[in-house]
Amino acid sequence: MMKLIAIVCADEKNGIGKNNDLLFSLPTDMKFFRQTTKGHTVIMGERTLASLPGGKPLKNRDNIVLSPSLKGEGFTVVSDLDALFALLNAREGDAYVMGGAMTYASLLPYTSEVLLTRVQADGEAEVFFPALDDFILESESAPVTENGYTFTFCKYVRK
Repeated sequence: MMKLIAIVCADEKNGIGKNNDLLFSLPTDMKFFRQTTKGHTVIMGERTLASLPGGKPLKNRDNIVLSPSLKGEGFTVVSDLDALFALLNAREGDAYVMGGAMTYASLLPYTSEVLLTRVQADGEAEVFFPALDDFILESESAPVTENGYTFTFCKYVRK
């Protein structure tokens, strides 16, 4: 089975989104996301897919969307977690959970790692990432400042 890894950018209150969009414009974080997930499987909810440029799946990745009824091209739709795990059990490598809030909450119990870009600001979010109670901080980058925000790249692993 693929290893599940959550990848997320969150503010100091674990906020991850507002108006179905990201809270911050951080090109360095977007580059990290692209480099980390390229060539791998990404898992998202229907609203996250809709929030991507043009509402299209990400290029150079195997896109899986959790949705009861979505139709479209360029991605695989699974209706529930049983179907998702059946699909992932047949594959090798890493799969990255990329949102939204409900998808993170549903899959966090099954993830082994969380790659969290922690922004030292309050983004006035509407949706939040779950608490990392079952994880410990394994590593954290030096602070990066960009577009007026300071952030670090953190890697959490399951206890």
